[in-house]
Amino acid sequence: MTNIASGETLRSDLKLISDLILPSSRVLDIGCGDGALLSFLAENKNIDARGIELSQEGVNACVAKGLSVIQGNADTDLIDYPSNAFDYVVLSQTLQATRDPKEILTTLVRIGKNAIVSFVNFGHWRTRLSLMLNGRVPVPEKNGFNWYDNPNIHLCTILDFVDLCSNLGLKINIGLSLDRNSRVRPIKSRSHTANLKGEQAIFLLSTDAS
Repeated sequence: MTNIASGETLRSDLKLISDLILPSSRVLDIGCGDGALLSFLAENKNIDARGIELSQEGVNACVAKGLSVIQGNADTDLIDYPSNAFDYVVLSQTLQATRDPKEILTTLVRIGKNAIVSFVNFGHWRTRLSLMLNGRVPVPEKNGFNWYDNPNIHLCTILDFVDLCSNLGLKINIGLSLDRNSRVRPIKSRSHTANLKGEQAIFLLSTDAS
């Protein structure tokens, strides 16, 4: 974990994302939460930090940190952004909560020269085992929801995501998996090993033309 100037700590997955972003870049973080990633990048990499967050609580937290964040919805509020407006567009732990992940990915690589997407991998062995033994839809312990009110409506695995990128003609420049002990492994194409062992996945994407 990395210390932020405010005394907070940066989650392991967010630290990996920050490592993928070059200094002095223009960054849009969609679903930026309390602004932890944007704050870290602004303080340590001199980026032009912008964010979109659905919850008013998250927006308030970001504004309190001096960040340029607006309240908005990834499903409806990205269409007006011009092409190549940012060097990086980040969608962290949010893809599974969108109505149309395919359209979202297409939009990300349009408005950003690079897109960084992270998500919980539902192909992980613990998830498979839980479903097999308990006969119930696995729900992440940390999000506090049940299957019927969970905002995660499009769950996917690493293999599912890689296939979608291939169908959309997106280039996977970097793929990383992360386990609960913060061990990082590279994702090599359609890796069944990464799909089995990685609890989270992080991808750096671009279009073939970029």
